[in-house]
Amino acid sequence: MRSLERHRDAGAYALGVLDEAEAFRFEDHLMECPRCTAHVTEFGPATRQLMLYRRATPRFVHPLAQPGPRLLDRLLGELVRRRRSRRRRLLYGLAASVVLAVAGPGIVAFAGHAPPAPRVTTATDPHTGVWARVTSTDADWGSDLRLEVRDGSGPHACRLVAVGRDGTEQVVAGWTDPGDGAAPTTAMGTTALHPGQILRYEIRTDEGRRLVTLE
Repeated sequence: MRSLERHRDAGAYALGVLDEAEAFRFEDHLMECPRCTAHVTEFGPATRQLMLYRRATPRFVHPLAQPGPRLLDRLLGELVRRRRSRRRRLLYGLAASVVLAVAGPGIVAFAGHAPPAPRVTTATDPHTGVWARVTSTDADWGSDLRLEVRDGSGPHACRLVAVGRDGTEQVVAGWTDPGDGAAPTTAMGTTALHPGQILRYEIRTDEGRRLVTLE
């Protein structure tokens, strides 16, 4: 599968329409592609809505009924529209911050609220010795995440997984760690879950070994 085709499979993977072999190949690609990791995360709300629809579907609908062939294209189009809207909100926010900086602190007090403070979660696993810190910031689409990890347990490919209070799991970021513990590794990621919806974070190796859990 060519690299471009792998990128295009992000939506299909998030919606669970890839077969087992294709999903396995895409997961290998996902470990090395932050772009696709972010795309899969952004499909989280759409995936949950489809799951709710399936649960609410009357029994007279045939269980093998499938969405039309244009559904994925429409979802991808909606994702692009939302990302453009997010960029516009960011520009408006930057313009507003300039106005506030010029006008002085009086306007900030008049606004009556400040942006949500980041949440910081830190843990060290007593068995692996891996230390990690996750800083999460609430956003319109979910959470922006910053990971710092110091790992002296050996070289391996790793992933950060956010576990929701409803039991869902989302791969937030992937990286290859030298595992010498000499310096912390930093990774950035996003998830459709808001900080209050996240029960814990787990750092796992590509083989599924859990290195540290951040409650």
